[in-house]
Amino acid sequence: AMSHAILGETFDIHGGGLDLMFPHHENERAQSGCCHGAPMVKYWMHNGLMRAGDKGKVGGKSDREADTDEVVGKISRSRGAGGLSDLIRRQTGERIRFFLLRTHYRSTIVYGEDGLDEAGTSLAAFYRFFERFAEVTGQSFYELPAPETRDQGAIDPRGDEALHECVALRDRFLAAMDDDFNTALAISTLFDLLRAANRHLDKHDLTAASTTESPAVETLRVIGGILRDLTAVLGLFRKPPLDQTTDRSDAELTSRLMQVLIDLRKEARDKKDFATGDRIRDRLAEIGVALLDKKEGTLWERKS
Repeated sequence: AMSHAILGETFDIHGGGLDLMFPHHENERAQSGCCHGAPMVKYWMHNGLMRAGDKGKVGGKSDREADTDEVVGKISRSRGAGGLSDLIRRQTGERIRFFLLRTHYRSTIVYGEDGLDEAGTSLAAFYRFFERFAEVTGQSFYELPAPETRDQGAIDPRGDEALHECVALRDRFLAAMDDDFNTALAISTLFDLLRAANRHLDKHDLTAASTTESPAVETLRVIGGILRDLTAVLGLFRKPPLDQTTDRSDAELTSRLMQVLIDLRKEARDKKDFATGDRIRDRLAEIGVALLDKKEGTLWERKS
């Protein structure tokens, strides 16, 4: 009744965990079909569960066969679960997103620090390419326009061997996303595209001293545009990261310093010293850091 009142007779996507496939969602379909005489949903997307673990490999193939036995080992309530606010303080949002995207949504995600660390290492490879791209082209990767439709992002390879390869990879990425939102294969394809881009840089010995109007540099711009187009689909690389190194020590130090400021602000507010609390918040805002007061505590994020 609520779905019909808000979304209409038939709506596009219904989500839920694989443990709800039967009989929970089967009952929903039966009840709605009998009541309204029309299909309830066009697409049912049942996500896999998350279980605790120590390992995790970024990229590569994904096992898309759901194993219902793994429901028993899912992270729920206190078993194997950690606080989200603590995770956000220790890891960047982009690293968490990349970690999740490397697994097909219907497969089980094995959560562990090793997997998050590998995601950070993989992201660093992309960050290094973005730096090289900016040095050679004089353009920031993050400021490249991202097409709104796949037709707008279509590329004519113009007989260029490197572009032929990258256009083929673009097609593979889009086919993966069309195939039941296969982000695991899409991420793997982004790695292949990154390798193709680096090969082009090395083959033509492109550096900051290269002529920006040369054909090789123009090809690099197009390759960068393809990468920008595809990563935008996944919500990746929207803005430069706070920390672009594979070493987490700086990020951890930043997180700890921020926690000190958050604790000092809380102590001031607890003492009704709201002026000091507001001053801490405002000074952080001046350097591009926003404090977010949530039910579970105060979080912080870098403002774009």
